[in-house]
Amino acid sequence: MYVIYMILPGRKHPPHLPSLSRVTTILLLTICTKDRRKLLANEPVHQLLRRAWIENNEYPVGRYVILPEHIHVFVGENHMARYPLSNWVAAWKTYVTLRWPRPNDRPIWQRSFWDRQIRSSDGYDGKWFYVRLNPVRHGLVEHPDDWQFHGMINILSW
Repeated sequence: MYVIYMILPGRKHPPHLPSLSRVTTILLLTICTKDRRKLLANEPVHQLLRRAWIENNEYPVGRYVILPEHIHVFVGENHMARYPLSNWVAAWKTYVTLRWPRPNDRPIWQRSFWDRQIRSSDGYDGKWFYVRLNPVRHGLVEHPDDWQFHGMINILSW
């Protein structure tokens, strides 16, 4: 059975659709700062985000890239999770906000996030290649390896 979702005109937030299959799925999440403020690309925030993802481990975080105003993070979908992905994102956003080094920056996060399902290792590798080049496309570095705010916490594979 197929379920068809319709995106309503004027919708301000993306729908977070459940996986339609039971095969392994990796999700690519994009999370932005409120008003796209450039708050994220520094070492204290990088380490704070890593701690948030490690301590809020209901969904395993794989590779990630932190840019000044948004984050791309690959997450393993967890069909056994006690709560939905949106609650997990809210949990680590709260963790980060409560420990944020500059309280005057609040609010930090845009209300929602964007997610895309990746269903194959080729898809994961292709999306990672695209995400890894983001700092180059934004003119932040000349080579992706020069960007220090990226990494991997868990190996996500099929």
